[in-house]
Amino acid sequence: MAIDGKDKQEPTSSLGRLSRRSFLTQVGAAGVATAAAAVTPLAASAVARTPAPAETTSEAIPGSMAVTLKVNGETHAIRIDPRATLLDTLRETIHLTGTKKGCDHGQCGACTVHINGRRVNSCLTFAAMQQNAEITTIEGIGQPGSLHPMQAAFVEHDGYQCGYCTSGQIMSAVAMVKEPWGAKDHDVKEAMSGNICRCGAYPNIVAAVQTVRKMA
Repeated sequence: MAIDGKDKQEPTSSLGRLSRRSFLTQVGAAGVATAAAAVTPLAASAVARTPAPAETTSEAIPGSMAVTLKVNGETHAIRIDPRATLLDTLRETIHLTGTKKGCDHGQCGACTVHINGRRVNSCLTFAAMQQNAEITTIEGIGQPGSLHPMQAAFVEHDGYQCGYCTSGQIMSAVAMVKEPWGAKDHDVKEAMSGNICRCGAYPNIVAAVQTVRKMA
């Protein structure tokens, strides 16, 4: 606002001319610096007080139980939740991930393994109940360079597309070859009906199974 037609002069100091804007800017900056200095120790203190996450070892899980499982001829002494399925135990505890989790309701067959030579949906089986059993997974029937004949036949006949169901298909096929089924293709389809292929590679799967059956 002008007084007597002249602009009002800004306050000055002994250090020279100091405008109102400069004064307010310096005061604001000083306030921010003071506040930051006060907050920084508090933040550091809060970080220091934050507890480290507890180790999630099986021994630390309340209610876990010790079990011994024989998988692919190897003995595994582990601790698991009594409610753990064989599927989850194989994948999450023993780290044999060839067995796949598909529906987790016993409807697709992707999790098929052998228990004492019989094909079983591992998602419907409690691991704790299999301590005296011989468990075989896809890793136990063949490896690259030493494939099981059924694995080799699936490769030869393109018996897979996405491959997610393949381990279960192969495990089921290996078991059914030893079961009393008829010799026709429709007998194979019936025997393998518990294993779903969402890609629809059924004709090639049947061809692979029949190839191995003729070799037996």
